[in-house]
Amino acid sequence: MFNHLLSLLIWLPIAGAVPVLLAGSARPNAARWLALLFMVLTFVVSLFLLPQYDAAQGGMQLVESHLWIASLNVHYGLAVDGISVALILLTTIVGILVVVGAWEVIQNKPHQYMAAMLALEGLMIGVFCATDALLFYVFFEAMLIPMFILIGIWGGPRRVYATLKFFIYTFLGSIFMLIALLYLYHKAGTFDLRTLAALPLSFTEQAWVFFAFLLAFAIKVPMVPVHTWLPDAHVEAPTGGSVVLAAVMLKVGTYGMLRFILPIVPDAGKHFAWLVVLLSLIAIVYIGYVALVQEDMKKLVAYSSVAHMGFVTLGIFVAFMLARGLGDVDSARLGMQGAMVQMISHGFVSGAMFTCIGVMYDRLHTRMIKDYGGVINVMPWFGFFYVLFAMANCGLPGTSGFVGEFMVVLASFKANPWIALFAAFTLIIGAAYTLWLVKRVLWGDIHNPHVAEMKDINGRETFVLFAFAALTVALGVWPEPLIRLMDSSVTQLVQQLAIHKI
Repeated sequence: MFNHLLSLLIWLPIAGAVPVLLAGSARPNAARWLALLFMVLTFVVSLFLLPQYDAAQGGMQLVESHLWIASLNVHYGLAVDGISVALILLTTIVGILVVVGAWEVIQNKPHQYMAAMLALEGLMIGVFCATDALLFYVFFEAMLIPMFILIGIWGGPRRVYATLKFFIYTFLGSIFMLIALLYLYHKAGTFDLRTLAALPLSFTEQAWVFFAFLLAFAIKVPMVPVHTWLPDAHVEAPTGGSVVLAAVMLKVGTYGMLRFILPIVPDAGKHFAWLVVLLSLIAIVYIGYVALVQEDMKKLVAYSSVAHMGFVTLGIFVAFMLARGLGDVDSARLGMQGAMVQMISHGFVSGAMFTCIGVMYDRLHTRMIKDYGGVINVMPWFGFFYVLFAMANCGLPGTSGFVGEFMVVLASFKANPWIALFAAFTLIIGAAYTLWLVKRVLWGDIHNPHVAEMKDINGRETFVLFAFAALTVALGVWPEPLIRLMDSSVTQLVQQLAIHKI
């Protein structure tokens, strides 16, 4: 089993989608229970990564490699490092919570909904395991299909527009990545990522490959100015789709930067780091102001995701500036660690925020802020969780939202105090749009008679929100296990930044 642990993690949920689909619309409860069973089994299998992966050693472990397409020297290559392990665990945890959260909500073709979720989970895990660039590309593209289905079938009134925009944006970026991969294959004769990392490239070659990769992964993050698909996708997606999209799928973009840009084109990465840092700061500051004026709760949280993911890209490329420009490896490591912690934290906090919006939407069938007010008077337990997640979204110390952002700001100060100043400014903007949202939704008198009829969270919803809350607080109070899990892998990534290919 342990020799093929990664393959089992990828294909177990994908295979589980078949019996769930076969359960049909005539047996919705069977489909739900089967989906939950396969999600729990995948989570249990993912827990075996912790004892099997040697965090102290770091590097790529649990290697699987089988010849896939002999004529092209393409391999079915899998392996994980500490960052991959953390993201896989995040994926399997979110998968269970999404299935439980949709238990009673999805009444239209629940077997197809659950099957799409299972397939999506397996494909996302595949992205985090692939060590062959072509295999990575296949998983990267295949993820679009179940998410396209989730938004297109169970989405809102403008779901067709949102799905097409989501697909076209992502697919356009992927074409540039494919062209870059084909060029690298022409030079190296293989798609193996380790071989590509050692491939000597001129600065001109690196620059072209850098921008091809950057466009593909920036769209997925998403970064300014290619972020406009995200609010539309979130607004139209069902709650579960929004949770998976925010909690896991956005991380694929930053993960791709770590696996492709850092090791393959380090000189171009260092040279153009200022551009990514600038775009990250624009996302952090400008998008925060955009979030402040939103009237739709989902759109507000979607824009806040763009701002928070800006911290991740900032931490990654500030590490370039520190390691290559200033020779400060320790600060570069701090910035990279902060970016990784922020990735995991954002998965919990954004997933929880979208779940809370879904809980209210299920009762009132509106996401407009003006339709609410005084919700805490009739839903006190829900109000408790909502305020907790709002505080985490603001970056309050003691929650996971604080840890990663603080580490990135600290590293940014070493690179340039002005970068740190603009990055830290988001704490004010984030508090403004988040607390302004809480004030209008939770507090005050009840003006809408339908709000007065809302019932507090049930057992199923309490389980999901409590799980998100426990993870958010645990990571905020004791981030050490996560940092230790990823530390050796982060250190090796920072060491790769110092490599010159020209």
